[in-house]
Amino acid sequence: MKPLLIIFNAHAGSGHADKLLPAIEAYLNKQHLTYVLKKTGRPKDVRTLVSQSDLSQYCAVIAAGGDGTLFEVINALMAIRPEQRLPLGVLPVGTGNAFSRELGLKPADWKKAIDIILLKNIKPIDVGKVQTSDEQYYFINIVGIGLVVRIGQTTQKIKKMGPISYSLAALWETMRMKPNRVKLTIDGHVIEDNLIFVEIANSRYTGTSFKIAPEAEINDGLLDVVLLKPISRWRILNLFPTIYSGSHIAHSEIETYKAKNITLTTATPMALMPDGEFIGQTPANISCEPSALRLLSPK
Repeated sequence: MKPLLIIFNAHAGSGHADKLLPAIEAYLNKQHLTYVLKKTGRPKDVRTLVSQSDLSQYCAVIAAGGDGTLFEVINALMAIRPEQRLPLGVLPVGTGNAFSRELGLKPADWKKAIDIILLKNIKPIDVGKVQTSDEQYYFINIVGIGLVVRIGQTTQKIKKMGPISYSLAALWETMRMKPNRVKLTIDGHVIEDNLIFVEIANSRYTGTSFKIAPEAEINDGLLDVVLLKPISRWRILNLFPTIYSGSHIAHSEIETYKAKNITLTTATPMALMPDGEFIGQTPANISCEPSALRLLSPK
């Protein structure tokens, strides 16, 4: 049996991941899992660890960290031919583990994540692709512009506060929000409007607990588009708690679409935030790559 390749970001969770490592390895050994663990304290080294590994020697790649670690691992996998892409596993030990919610995992639910890996159930899943004027990359969770980016930037500044940091950042930035003129082409349908944010989702969650795209499915061959139109601060404070359940999409200021291809254009370039990272700016073309990866899943 070939071993697992575990890419372990010791920096994840503001360094808390490294403290968990002895317990994680003890549980892996208890379950008689064979593995090779490659550890880094530099998130940007994650992609290099995957790309420089001989993947033919392993049975799966496990992204151990937060959403940023997962982002780097999937971009390394998408850079190689489809037939060489190993199944992907998730070990959530970061500050934000939004995608792991698709596996029924809560933040730092690493023991249950190992139990899922043990099942060896493989599920084909979609991946989002972003093409800007000068770069291309992939995302597995979500990419957005506007208010969501400012929330992400503030979260980075206070991330040592743990999972609550995203909620606190969201409340703070909501009080400072402003709309931007955005033109979207959604599978040929053109929308031009003043918008607070645009989220394009492959999966349901963002910021660990916000169910921003409740109707998204990771294997339907489509991306979910969620738009927020101009809204009063009082109104958005009432809307805010409903994002945890996903019921916000019933409000009149929210519009949702499903699409294979979306183009984003803004009057002035706006920063993009894929999977909690800050990479690129508008204009951008965002598309769905159906069944591009295989995920180790509970079912």
